[in-house]
Amino acid sequence: MVLQGGLLTRREEPVPLKSISVTLSIREFVAGVSATLNYKNEEDVPLETFFVFPMDDDSAVYSFEAELDGEKIKAQLKEKTKAHSIYESAISNRRQAFLLEEDKYSKDVFCCSVGNLNPGSNVAITLKYVQELPLEADRALRYVLPAVLNPRYRGSGSFEDSCLDMKTPVVPLEDVPYTLSMVATVTSQHGIERIQSNCPFSPTKYLGEDKTSAQVSLADGHKFDRDVELLIYYSEVHTPTVAVEMGQPGDNSDGFMKDPSAMVCFYPNIPEAQSPVISGEFIFLMDRSGSMQSPISKQDNSQLRIEAAKETLILLLKSLPMGCYFNIYGFGSSCEAFFPNSVKYTQQTMEEALRGVKLMQANLGGTEILTPLQIIYGKPPVEGHPLQLFVFTDGEVADTFNVINEVKRNRLRHRCFSFGIGEGASTSLIKGIARVAGGTSEFITGKDRMQSKALRALKYALQPAVEDVSVTWELPAKLSAKMLSPEQTVLYKGQRLIVYALLSGTMPPAEATGEVSLKYTFQGKSVDNRVTFSLQPKPDDNFTIHRLGAKSFLQAKDMGFRDTPANDKKDVLKVSIDCGVISSQTAFVAVSGNSNKPVQGPLVRRDIPRPVLVGAALAMPQSYASASAPLKLRCCGSVPPATQTVHYKGMSNQQDGCKPCGPMINKDLCALDTPPPKEGACCPAQSTTLETHCTVFGENHLVQLISLQNADGSWCLDENLAGILGKSLEDLQAAIPVKDASSLSWATVLAVVWLHSNAMQMKGEWELLEKKARDWIHIHAASIMQELVKAAIALTKSSVDPAIFAI
Repeated sequence: MVLQGGLLTRREEPVPLKSISVTLSIREFVAGVSATLNYKNEEDVPLETFFVFPMDDDSAVYSFEAELDGEKIKAQLKEKTKAHSIYESAISNRRQAFLLEEDKYSKDVFCCSVGNLNPGSNVAITLKYVQELPLEADRALRYVLPAVLNPRYRGSGSFEDSCLDMKTPVVPLEDVPYTLSMVATVTSQHGIERIQSNCPFSPTKYLGEDKTSAQVSLADGHKFDRDVELLIYYSEVHTPTVAVEMGQPGDNSDGFMKDPSAMVCFYPNIPEAQSPVISGEFIFLMDRSGSMQSPISKQDNSQLRIEAAKETLILLLKSLPMGCYFNIYGFGSSCEAFFPNSVKYTQQTMEEALRGVKLMQANLGGTEILTPLQIIYGKPPVEGHPLQLFVFTDGEVADTFNVINEVKRNRLRHRCFSFGIGEGASTSLIKGIARVAGGTSEFITGKDRMQSKALRALKYALQPAVEDVSVTWELPAKLSAKMLSPEQTVLYKGQRLIVYALLSGTMPPAEATGEVSLKYTFQGKSVDNRVTFSLQPKPDDNFTIHRLGAKSFLQAKDMGFRDTPANDKKDVLKVSIDCGVISSQTAFVAVSGNSNKPVQGPLVRRDIPRPVLVGAALAMPQSYASASAPLKLRCCGSVPPATQTVHYKGMSNQQDGCKPCGPMINKDLCALDTPPPKEGACCPAQSTTLETHCTVFGENHLVQLISLQNADGSWCLDENLAGILGKSLEDLQAAIPVKDASSLSWATVLAVVWLHSNAMQMKGEWELLEKKARDWIHIHAASIMQELVKAAIALTKSSVDPAIFAI
């Protein structure tokens, strides 16, 4: 949870928040969190205050209570308008009251109002929530306690009823007046291998010899400069499981909580594709707002977000398959497209895009993402090439519901893969757009590399589609399963699938079992993953599975306070109130029962400054504080040669706002620019020197090498490659082991050997383009490949196994 906004008031005077204490309990892959905020009114007047804090989009908030001067007040979940009415009535009658609600524009921002806080009063406010933990690529479970809430771009429209008041002053992190403590207990029957964090923590303390339970504590002095992240590694590989939880038949005779609930966790064993996808339209939508000039994290030597983005785009461009279509859009307060429409991936178009990427800057103003999405969706589809959209943003957007709904409206024509960059990226936006469009979401913080996570998503996009996905249940007579999770249509290799259901009817004897099956078709073959489980439900005082199941249902139906369709709104309201999990349509409200002692004196409202990361504050353009002008798309034509004027036929009449750029600024292009490649030329970009590549990429030889690769997967034998290999061009030419062998074949083998010798720790970033290179070698140099590989290994004094070439 926590609480970048802290306890805020409406006039900029402080109401000290003394401390935040968090108790975290992780069992297998589910987290239960209790966070208590301790405040004291040290003034001589009663106050009405509110606090604003970030919350992970997947969190199911089910409890809100206040302890006020010894009195415990437990809140009730009500329809939002009614909750506001109860709160306002209590305040006007001088009673102490509390209100908790989601922001109307984003699920990952919460507001809490505290009314009639007496002089000298102490109040402890406790929130409780449960959450599934995502599974990382290295099989770690990831828990994040959000501690950063950056200013968010408003765009056009009115946001007066949002708790994200952008005019609230900010303070340096060192002036934050409250502290954060956290104790985490982890339990798993599989055994706990290790626990890691991006923040200083106590050493892991195992609570038993079998290492099935462990505890860690956050060190004192957290600076609120980063989210608190835990990575939990269990000793055994994750296996399919089913858990059944007892319901509340007596207290909830006709509601959501009456029946037992089931949580099923699958790990589909999808085989390697026999033939990878080579078609597709790949659109890369890159945030170029001012905040992208900030470092990814506050850690030393953290890469700037825009620089990581440029490297990532180069890797993606080099990894695309020949014959696909692609385009790159940059967005901020304005939008630029490399091409007026998606273009076929060839040597020429790749090189044009590469020149544009090298010149990209974080100079387009605020984070206005909705209009670029509308422009992309307004383009005609490329027949036979399904759209795959990759969105990279620091997520500083206020109206996330509007963006998510736009993606959802176009979900049938594309998949969306999203990436949240840096601390404080909106989990509602990043997870939401991927969830509604059948993609995946990733967050890049701390020492994470955007490059590896983006390439992993590209692998998913290049997988052949998993079809005919279904979940079926085999249960005893008079017992049926009602699915709570939305129908699953997309599966990816290496990912986990969790589904929830209510079990209605007559529960059988304790020894009875049921079976649940995940079925799908992959490359013409039918696959059936089955799990048998006990039908004996287990009690849980917190009703964790019921509430996670309700959250899964709400995520699919709840599209915001304003935009949820009427039929869905009715379902959202009923499930939210039945299970006690907050939604956009509900709010928690509590009123003190001590009506005999009304608050005395005039009620005063106050504001305290909101702490914010310095980089985010410095990068925040004026448009973050006021509605922006309509966004226009500027088609850059992917940075053409310096002497060429960009003109797209008919572009000035485009209805989507596209217009021709006119001449590009030549001065910055000269060092990188090359003439347009001639038809059939093998290496059009290689006239650029290694000095130029070093200017662009610094000492990153891996990115230098990758930037030299041709679209078809080959490399050219030239001074640039020689410099990276630490050899002279003459020495490389003299070492060609086979007479009349193509210099392209020799160079490509050398480049692949270098990758395996010098960059294995980053294999996830280059394995797609390396496979493209190996495929090229097998097509063009199969008869001499063994000699080339042997000579390359000897020349570079490498210990690489020749088997990597599948000789």
